[in-house]
Amino acid sequence: MNLHRRKHAFLLLILAATFLFLIIIIGFLCKDAAMETDFVRKNQSPSFRYPFGTDWMGRDMFARTAAGLSMSIRLGLFTATISAVIAFMLGSIAAVMGKAADAFIGWLIDLMLGIPHILLLILISFACGKGVRGVVIGVLCTHWMSLARVIRGEVLQLKQSGYVQAAAKLGTSKGKIITIHMLPHLIPQFMTGLILLFPHAILHEAGITFLGFGLPPEQPAIGVILSESIRYLLTGSWWLAVFPGVSLVLVVILFDYIGSMTRRLLDPASVHE
Repeated sequence: MNLHRRKHAFLLLILAATFLFLIIIIGFLCKDAAMETDFVRKNQSPSFRYPFGTDWMGRDMFARTAAGLSMSIRLGLFTATISAVIAFMLGSIAAVMGKAADAFIGWLIDLMLGIPHILLLILISFACGKGVRGVVIGVLCTHWMSLARVIRGEVLQLKQSGYVQAAAKLGTSKGKIITIHMLPHLIPQFMTGLILLFPHAILHEAGITFLGFGLPPEQPAIGVILSESIRYLLTGSWWLAVFPGVSLVLVVILFDYIGSMTRRLLDPASVHE
């Protein structure tokens, strides 16, 4: 990637990240407005005053959507970060701590991946009492496996590379080999995997909340909004589901774009593209 394209990609990355940050801030500001009811204005279609319309209780759907997206992004950021750190640690341990550790972690990854993902997430969330705690624990326990496998494979490949073996034969300590020769190649994989975990976590949080196993109904979460809006679609209140659903999809696409741009900016090989 030449210098001009890298600057362009970096600018787009900053703009996308700023937009997501603004959603979080707007969601905080709209938290109280999202809970206000006014039956005088109930079931109003989208207008200049209410861009996303109002629901059957007269609540502003724009405020509820913003508050729900803000909560989903914050939960996604927290759970994805912890999951990525777990994946990095387990993947690295599996690759450098010998065959026994590799076999155990590989067995654990295969076991977790062998269980239907959404089913495992629902079971863990339900066992932990649902709510925010159940969702957080469920996502933490079910979103680290694929990235751990990627990190493990990358570390094993780096161990067999010529420059790492040459450094080891020259007496370079393992700490220096890891920090100087391995980390520059692991960071792009880790950061890309971390960012791509965000939309995965957000979608699964919304999914189990939609099914009734996630956040409580009093929370203005996207899953709650979509679940409640289903019964009103046949009455013509299409805006109750369309705007929150489209907003959720746009946030997921934005995170995917940020992950792609981050990989291109951090990957040393992209300099030669």
